[in-house]
Amino acid sequence: MLSNTVIFAFGLTLFAGLSTGVGSALAFFAKRTNTRFLSGALGFSAGVMIYVSLIEIFIKARDALSASLGETMGYVWTTVSFFAGMALIGFIDRFVPTFENPHEPRLIEEMTGSSEFPQKKQLLRMGLFSALAIAIHNFPEGLATFTSALTDPALGLSIAIAIAIHNIPEGIAVSVPLYYATGSKRKAFLYSFLSGLAEPVGAAIGYGLLYRYFNDMVFGILFAAVAGIMVFISLDELLPTAEKYGEHHIAIYGVVSGMIVMAWSLLLFG
Repeated sequence: MLSNTVIFAFGLTLFAGLSTGVGSALAFFAKRTNTRFLSGALGFSAGVMIYVSLIEIFIKARDALSASLGETMGYVWTTVSFFAGMALIGFIDRFVPTFENPHEPRLIEEMTGSSEFPQKKQLLRMGLFSALAIAIHNFPEGLATFTSALTDPALGLSIAIAIAIHNIPEGIAVSVPLYYATGSKRKAFLYSFLSGLAEPVGAAIGYGLLYRYFNDMVFGILFAAVAGIMVFISLDELLPTAEKYGEHHIAIYGVVSGMIVMAWSLLLFG
C-alpha cells in the first residue's frame, strides 16, 4: 500500500505534467500571446529551479553521498552525477528537430495569421512531433518532481510549480498547430493532455525501478542528477525562451523573483 508521502509526490507530478492543458486552453481563448507575462513567468520558473538545484538539492545529494562514500568521493560522485543529469537531458534535446521543438518559442498569432502559414501536413507534423518530444522530455522532469517531493514535500511543491509554469508554453506548442491542422479543439487538447501524462508515468517507472534499492547512495546520485537536469532546462530552455518572448529585464526580474521566493520558502519550511 502506498504511503501518504508517495501519493502526495505522485499528485504533485500529475499537477506539473497536466499544466500542458493550461497552455492548450490559453491558446484556444487568446488571440494574442501575452509575451510580457510569459517572459516573467518563465524567468520566475528558471530562478526557482536554478536556486533550489544549486543551493538545496546539490547540497543534500553531496551530504547523502558523503555519508556513504566519505567526503572526497562523495563530492566527486555528486559532481559527476550532476553533469550526467545535464548530459541526459541534453542528449534527449539533440534528437528533437528545431522546427518541431516545443522549446522554440512561437506566438499564437504567428501560427494563425501569418502569410507564411504552414500547410496542414506541416502543422500536423509540428504538433505531433512536439507532443512526442514533450512526452520524452517529461520523463526525467517527472522523476525530478517525484524524487524531490518524496524527500521533502515543501521542496517538491516548489519544483512542481516551477515545472508547471514551464509546461504552459509547451501546451501551446502542441495544441495550436494540431488545432489548425485538424480543426478539432478536442483532438488538440487531448494530445497536449497526453503529452503531459508522461511526467507521472516517468515518476511511476522511476519509483518502480528504484524504490527497493533506495539508500543514501542511490538517493544522492539521483538527486544530483535531478539538480543537473533542472539547471540545464533553465539555461537551455527557460531563459532563452523568456528572452525571446519579452524584454530582457522582465526575464531577469522574473529570475530574481523566483530565487527570492525559493529562498524565503526554504527559510520558512526548510
